[in-house]
Amino acid sequence: MPIGYLTACGVAAAGMLLALRPLRRSGRLGRVSWFLSAAANESPILACYWVLAVTLLALAQGDLDTPLAWGGLAIAGATFVGTPVLIRRSLRAAPAVQQALDEGLGGEWRESTVPAGAASRPGRRLPWVRILLAPVPLFRRDIQRFANISYGDAGRHNRLDLYRRRSGPSRGPILIHLHGGHFRRGRKSFEGRPLLHRLAAHGWVCISANYRLQPAATFPDYVIDLKRVIAWAREHAHEHGGDPEQVFVAGSSAGAHIAATAAFTANDPTFQPGFEEADTTVAGAVGLYGYYGPVDSGRQPLPSSPADYVYPDAAPLLIAHGDQDTYVSPEHARWFADRVRETSMSPVVYAELPGGQHSFDLFHSIRFETVIDGIEAFAAWVRSRQPSVVGAR
Repeated sequence: MPIGYLTACGVAAAGMLLALRPLRRSGRLGRVSWFLSAAANESPILACYWVLAVTLLALAQGDLDTPLAWGGLAIAGATFVGTPVLIRRSLRAAPAVQQALDEGLGGEWRESTVPAGAASRPGRRLPWVRILLAPVPLFRRDIQRFANISYGDAGRHNRLDLYRRRSGPSRGPILIHLHGGHFRRGRKSFEGRPLLHRLAAHGWVCISANYRLQPAATFPDYVIDLKRVIAWAREHAHEHGGDPEQVFVAGSSAGAHIAATAAFTANDPTFQPGFEEADTTVAGAVGLYGYYGPVDSGRQPLPSSPADYVYPDAAPLLIAHGDQDTYVSPEHARWFADRVRETSMSPVVYAELPGGQHSFDLFHSIRFETVIDGIEAFAAWVRSRQPSVVGAR
């Protein structure tokens, strides 16, 4: 009895079904829906490769000559049928991102953006070879990675990886990215790697950092750690070709909360104990499928939502969130975008991605490649507003 084959096909089919029709519930069922469907939703071709591989293995072992195995083949076929539906839905991310940029930056933003290669021309041709044949973001030969650089005294929780173009950038902008994990888990080498690789290949200096986690840490420890990374970048990134005057912060899930809070508390000594004089201003912030509500602050009498720290001159903000996110609802992301707009005079770009689930930044997918286009365009617009950037061009 080909139990292993049936199980493998069943898991793939369940992921595909939940990608097509997620359980629109919060709590445990929503997390289960996300866990099973995240990979299939973003890279359905991987599900196809998986089913094809286990089918060929079962065929080679002679396990496909029973009625039970035929049922497995039927399940496998359903996986392939769902793939074009998910691909077609992913392609709808492009108009959603374009509309968000137009609404957030103004209809004439393209004409007022200093040319910056592909960054000023969103909507480029998608890298289909990478999406179809190499969706898992492994290291690229044109990028150098400097791993486990210490930026604080919390051991492995205060280490960062730095990515740069192997040929060496020249005063490239800096992106600092923080991972997700519900403030309790996660690591710097997991989420957002397609973003880090692409920007590094385009001349950015990209940093992915660990930070202290619960239960040992509470708010605002995570924000303090990001502030230390910003201070480190301003002091050391020029050694790798980075421009300390052009620092952007980004984060995934919990990392988006931290990035937004740090962006809205620039140079606030409350969040910079022992390094109060460091410049922690940023040019802009990016939140990917983020949570922006209150978090555990222990005994600290501090508000713990980034919405509590918005001020009129806050940094420009881009938020990307899936409309099928069962871990953090899109209504929550919309609420945060509206709260920021009520106070901030800077642009707020909110892109709601059709069919997007939590953790959409794990693969070179149609959806995330489109989001990266939007991030590059957003950053190019922000940079074009900086006198030093305009003068340099």
